[in-house]
Amino acid sequence: MEPLTQFALAAGLAWASGIRVYLVAFALGMAQKQGLIALPGDLSLLSHDLVLWASGVMLVGEFVADKVAWFDSLWDAAHTFIRLPGGVLLAAWALGDQGPGAQLAAALIGGTIVSGTHLLKAGSRIAINHSPEPFSNIGASLGEDVAVLGGLWLLYEHPLLFLALLALFMALVIWLAPKLWRLLHGAWRITIGRLRSTEPRKGDVS
Repeated sequence: MEPLTQFALAAGLAWASGIRVYLVAFALGMAQKQGLIALPGDLSLLSHDLVLWASGVMLVGEFVADKVAWFDSLWDAAHTFIRLPGGVLLAAWALGDQGPGAQLAAALIGGTIVSGTHLLKAGSRIAINHSPEPFSNIGASLGEDVAVLGGLWLLYEHPLLFLALLALFMALVIWLAPKLWRLLHGAWRITIGRLRSTEPRKGDVS
């Protein structure tokens, strides 16, 4: 694999992991299993049968959970601790045959990218969840599925174009980051406030 394509793959995996880490792992692993692509470095582990079963089962669960209003935001919150390290790990694995220095660089860049993607996804879902109808959640989720699969195809077929679009995406994330952070912080305060309001007060008779 050419260095440019390999770098695009590392960046692309970090980007896509912030949206659908299980879809990324399953799609790439299955593609190598079927002989459609040859994954570089340690990414070949994605085609192991156990990894395919694990990512496949979680992919089905996420496909359903991500389309349920408000539960999708709980899923996003829990997966902060999965998508971020997953994106960093996949980015580093993509440069596994380039030496430790390249892997560390990929991990650092990948961590920034996956954090931005996850922030945008989680923040936009909270905004959508304030809509009373459920169809916007389903539409957004399906759009993310298509975006991830399309992005994976693009980074293999047109890595330069993918990197250009990724740069625009990260610029958008930087511009939106303060607004998204305020939105997430506000949602967290509201949730904590509601939980506290349900706690029994001192002196209440049970």
